[in-house]
Amino acid sequence: MRILLLILALSLAACAQRAPTDDSLYRALGEQPGITRIVEGMLLNIARDQRIVRHFENIDIVRLRDKLVEQVCVEAGGPCIYSGDSMEESHKGQNLTRSDFNALVENLQDAMDAEGIATPAQNRLLARLAAMRGQVIER
Repeated sequence: MRILLLILALSLAACAQRAPTDDSLYRALGEQPGITRIVEGMLLNIARDQRIVRHFENIDIVRLRDKLVEQVCVEAGGPCIYSGDSMEESHKGQNLTRSDFNALVENLQDAMDAEGIATPAQNRLLARLAAMRGQVIER
């Protein structure tokens, strides 16, 4: 089922080139507190995920959390402003693979499940984030 959600998200990515004009997804994710819990849950999941945890070993995790919260907030149509580096710059030299990206998405989905986020809202967020895939892998 998860792989089907990922495929759906990737196929919808073409529709997700601009930030949304309404805040319905932001509200569905629980606004700022909900997004923060989702991001923190994802990072905790990653810390236990032997497939990708090595990519996060020398990273300022607090800064990463803050920038991810900003990014998800913006992508969800919230009132935030993303102040981090571009995706290309953030992932430069990491040589992340499709498998790495998919593992991160699985950790994000698990975090959203733990927060009780409805599948349609999850799919909407994944579709928005999937548009960044090419800016992240094999850089």
